[in-house]
Amino acid sequence: MLPIAVAVWTVALLCVFVPAAAGWCALGSGCGAIVVLGIVLKRREHAASRAGLIVVLGIVLKRREHAASKAGLIVVLLAAAAAVSIAAMSAMPARDSAASWDGRVVEVTGEVTSSASVGRDGRLWMEVQLTGIGSPGSVRGASAPVRVGIDPADGFDLGATLRVKGEAAATDPGERAALVVFASTASVEVAASGAFAVAADARSAFIERSTRLPEPGAGLLPGLAVGDTRAVSTELNDDMRTSGLSHLTAVSGANCAIVVGAVLWLAALCGAGRVTRIIAAAIALAGFVVLVTPEPSVIRAAVMAGVAMLSLMLGRPSAGAGMLALSASGILIADPWLASTAGFALSVAASGALIMLSPSLTRGLARWMPQPLALAIAVPTAAQLVCGPVIALFAEQQSLVGLAANLLAAPAAPIATIIGLLACLAAPLPLLADLLAASAWLPAAWIAHTAGITARLPYAQVAVVPGIASAALVGIVSAAVGVILTGACRTVPVVRGASASVIAVMLALGGAHVALNGPLASATSPDGWSIAACDVGQGDALLVRSDSRIALIDTGPEPEPLAACLRSLGIEHIDLLVLTHFDLDHVGGVDAVQGRVGAVLHGPPGESGDERMLQRLADGGAAVTLATAGMQGELGTASWQVLWPQRGSEVFPPGNDQSVVLEVEGGGVPRALFLGDLSAEAQRMLARTAHLRGSYAVVKVAHHGSADQDFALYQDLRPVVALFSAGIDNDYGHPRAESLASLEAAGARVLRTDQEGRLLVGLDGDELQLWTERQPP
Repeated sequence: MLPIAVAVWTVALLCVFVPAAAGWCALGSGCGAIVVLGIVLKRREHAASRAGLIVVLGIVLKRREHAASKAGLIVVLLAAAAAVSIAAMSAMPARDSAASWDGRVVEVTGEVTSSASVGRDGRLWMEVQLTGIGSPGSVRGASAPVRVGIDPADGFDLGATLRVKGEAAATDPGERAALVVFASTASVEVAASGAFAVAADARSAFIERSTRLPEPGAGLLPGLAVGDTRAVSTELNDDMRTSGLSHLTAVSGANCAIVVGAVLWLAALCGAGRVTRIIAAAIALAGFVVLVTPEPSVIRAAVMAGVAMLSLMLGRPSAGAGMLALSASGILIADPWLASTAGFALSVAASGALIMLSPSLTRGLARWMPQPLALAIAVPTAAQLVCGPVIALFAEQQSLVGLAANLLAAPAAPIATIIGLLACLAAPLPLLADLLAASAWLPAAWIAHTAGITARLPYAQVAVVPGIASAALVGIVSAAVGVILTGACRTVPVVRGASASVIAVMLALGGAHVALNGPLASATSPDGWSIAACDVGQGDALLVRSDSRIALIDTGPEPEPLAACLRSLGIEHIDLLVLTHFDLDHVGGVDAVQGRVGAVLHGPPGESGDERMLQRLADGGAAVTLATAGMQGELGTASWQVLWPQRGSEVFPPGNDQSVVLEVEGGGVPRALFLGDLSAEAQRMLARTAHLRGSYAVVKVAHHGSADQDFALYQDLRPVVALFSAGIDNDYGHPRAESLASLEAAGARVLRTDQEGRLLVGLDGDELQLWTERQPP
């Protein structure tokens, strides 16, 4: 089954990423299967050919070396490849029809097919199977999977029929949803009914009961027990991801395995036979799936976990691998787009690790510790080693504390899951449900504390470039660790020596990375800077320093680049955070300074997610204030003043043209103006109303140097240095040639983060000092 699963997965990936290839794959695989089958049938007088026919019909031969069995394997392989190609090809027209609404305001109707979860933007996201789509008021029939984001509300449960109006955006090839809809309005047309409604009510009651308990742990408990993450705070969710514990906050194979394992243990304790135990575990797993919503990811996790636990109970890992491959093949034929999802790959990898690797790791670790402890360590270790390369294919971060965090959380996770699940089921008995929920809270709080502490350890995660190269590197290291821990290849000193060398090299490189990015991070940074433009890609993150007081203007699109810049400059605390506006390239990295900010000035918020971001900063101890023209303050011995948005700027919607414009001078800071993302029209209004006077030593050019500039403004400002904050090879062509030429014509020295990396500006008497991270081309 393994070659068949690999073939099905490969063909599925090809079909979903290159849709035009689906027809050719179906034709080629189908014709190949017919040709091979014809050859086998033509030689029916030979016993081998009859054996081949038997293989085609699905009966496994004991003598696999026969040529007929090989022919049968080829026929099944080609038939499976044809099946997944046909499945992909048949879904294409409906998906293309849905994707044709890209960039338009649409009205859609459909049935919710997943549980809802809160995204980083504050919206409630769910999968929906379309039944209709069209312009508002003219919905036509349709059938395709879409992803819908709405403002948080009740009633959007699995099985409910909803109606949504909003802006649509087509997804990239390979994504399971054909369309993403950002809802402006949403309503439930038909509420969930039957078992789905009962399960939804039970989950809601459990969430309400859990959230009455103290944090941390209260919001996490429903995620651990029934996979409902709506009560998990954004900060805790990020900590779980950083610490490698995020698989516990949703229904994964681990949750299903815990349920199955608990039922098997309880049935064995009652003296039940093997068949009875398997039946009881299957019934319990089916009930668990219904309770936590039988969405595709849950069914997938249940199948994988069931196969893994069954194979371990039968003591036949090789048979388990075959069953796992069969399950994966069937799931991919039913939904080829799962081949490109990280969740499916991780489910298969983790289940495979549980079946194939954990027994060897247990035996290897048992050489140095008791068997129960070896088993407890082996299971999460096997999952981490096998899943690491898969994670490196998709994620831009690799957790370095994941193994330790999982080992610490391992004893608490099954307790919280089982007792929390019982508390959910005991809802009709409030006293018993309260007692069970309180009992489950303690291990949930332990996991939440574990996530918070490990996520805040130095170098809890490292940035990587997702892709095959990173996956190969992580795979080599994982293989080396596996060889050492399992004691494999003890009779082949070369392999053991190579594995030890790989680990030694990685530890040395890791130690060097820690030193260079930790104690030595700021050793190569000059002391005389007062303005810094961090290289955070396509986005803004600028620092102003006066007498050891720090202001940060915007945070860039991601936390890690900003965190690296702050480390390199030796900055631990931000006295003033200015969020000019709430576009992702200006506020996406705010988590890098969460809990380390004294005060926040911000532009007008536009969405509910903006308000939630400000509330998180306030919860972290920051004083949050809406910026308006005329506001003034001090940063060390420097002074700052808000010049925009002004009265009358309300004609512009929240966003670029209502960016906070800040002027800073004095206290060792050269006179500087930071223009946010203002367009030419807003710049002209600023020039007319802000009474800009004199020249500026430093000007942060608006909107990353786009072409939408009022070049007369820069002539009036007469900047000595013009800072352009842009990313390498960005899709917008920033900074534009005409903007660069205009600033140079105004007499400015042009500095660009996309070419020169981090930019530093200082003041030595009356002269500016400039430092760049790289030489310009």
